Amino acid sequence: MYSDAIKKGLDKAPHRTLLKALGMTDREISQPFIGVVNSFTELIPGHMHLRQIAEAVKAGIRTNGGTPLEFPTIAVCDGLAMGHAGMRFSLASRELIADSIEIVANAHALDALVFIPSCDKVVPGMLMAALRLNLPAIFVSGGPMLPGRFEGQEITYSTVFEGIGRVKAGDCSADWLKEMEEKACPTCGSCAGMFTANSMNCLTEALGLALPGNGTIPAVYSERVVLAKETGMQAVELWRQDIRPLTIVTEQAIRNALCFDMAVGCSTNTILHLPAIAREGNIPWDLSSLNALSAATPQICKLSPALGGNVLIDLYEAGGVSGVLRELLDAGILDGSTLTVSGVSQQDRLQSARIKDRKVIRSVQDPYSAQGGLKILFGDFAPDGAVIKQGALGSTDLVFEGKVKVYNSEESVAEAINNEEIQKGDVVVIRYEGPKGGPGMREMLAPTATLAGMGLDRDVALITDGRFSGATRGFSIGHVAPEAAVGGPIAWIQDGDVIRIDLKTCRIDWLLDEKEKAARKNRVDLQIPRKENKGYLARYAEMVQSAAQGAALIRGK
Repeated sequence: MYSDAIKKGLDKAPHRTLLKALGMTDREISQPFIGVVNSFTELIPGHMHLRQIAEAVKAGIRTNGGTPLEFPTIAVCDGLAMGHAGMRFSLASRELIADSIEIVANAHALDALVFIPSCDKVVPGMLMAALRLNLPAIFVSGGPMLPGRFEGQEITYSTVFEGIGRVKAGDCSADWLKEMEEKACPTCGSCAGMFTANSMNCLTEALGLALPGNGTIPAVYSERVVLAKETGMQAVELWRQDIRPLTIVTEQAIRNALCFDMAVGCSTNTILHLPAIAREGNIPWDLSSLNALSAATPQICKLSPALGGNVLIDLYEAGGVSGVLRELLDAGILDGSTLTVSGVSQQDRLQSARIKDRKVIRSVQDPYSAQGGLKILFGDFAPDGAVIKQGALGSTDLVFEGKVKVYNSEESVAEAINNEEIQKGDVVVIRYEGPKGGPGMREMLAPTATLAGMGLDRDVALITDGRFSGATRGFSIGHVAPEAAVGGPIAWIQDGDVIRIDLKTCRIDWLLDEKEKAARKNRVDLQIPRKENKGYLARYAEMVQSAAQGAALIRGK
């Protein structure tokens, strides 16, 4: 046991006395030390109930002969951080989460880990830590929120943003919006659509690092507590069998996760997190290969924020992540040989999986779309790539061409929307919001949702070197790389230029004479604005890499 370093032998008497100061018995000290990483906070609905989940995990660990030791990590709510300077800290928190877990686990010689995340950056931060440490590890999230009901319809957090657009368009009143506000988020849990938090929790299950049900059992169901107990028991079993994350998360497992991602139309943020996770395991990652995977993986679920999409409880009742994976396995799309924390392969684990509602989980022969939910665009405007959630578009939205309106921050484009400067046919470019330029690559739900509420989501394209929310829909393209702050083409564009987006060919092109582009670059090189950052953001801006590399930090030598 790694924990022998702090408890075994004559020389460890001082260590044991500190453990006994915690109230530990000799028997507890002799057992494997299972760290329970809890992201509980009173600030976030997705995390407010995690004390109960942690207690259930610890009960499971004790039942199976382990000694649980709980410790915390930070968490940021993207919803509460949205639309102001605090959003710069959200993506940046992912690295601190991974680092803090690495520190605690190594400093205290833990033998295995149970991770309890819920929301957006906590899940990938914990996944990064799991692969970096490579101790036996397993995940159990807090689970998704139930949807609200308003005017006879299921609604979610993102519906409120779209409601703002309807009020601004004059279609609804402020009192109507207030009533919606009261109903949209009725329980604890991660917001009820296939936004980033639920996307990542489902992908954790698809990767094989969580038990079946982790991604979709609602937060308020007792079944979630049962799952937490089973997770605690299985953590000890993983230690006994010496099954570690890098045995589970292989190149094939990453591909399986991406197949699930394409099949259900997950958040575009997964294309920031998966490369950062793969990097921790030295697993190959090729952004350009995702389009071939998308072309080979039909989208068989249509989930919110896609217009008319189902919410997470619908996916849960239809068969959950396992139901989707079983459909992909039977179609020969999924690699069933990969190992899972259940101690068996995906193929063996999925034998009992069933699809209970074909209106929610369609067959690969009758998909919502013949292609997957995400697509990577390349071209002279984004040489290193950009990402769009094509699964949240209408089936005919394949080409968009229009004149550009350029804004140098989220605030400036929000003001333009409020002033009704954005019209049908516009291509709105928001720059200097990238990993370095933001810094922190702010998530921008307000502009996209407001335009959707105004009925313009199919008639206006938004393009940014920042990122959009998992709740975003419409012609929204993020992660443009290279970003403006490092002199990428997005820094050279001007009002009135023309951009053409073609999803069929996976292109995003800037229709301007090459000589004029070169002349622009020479002028702009000396004009890129520099922000005076301080504290953690200053260090982050110096070390963060491109969105094409998952906005991961530069490795130390």
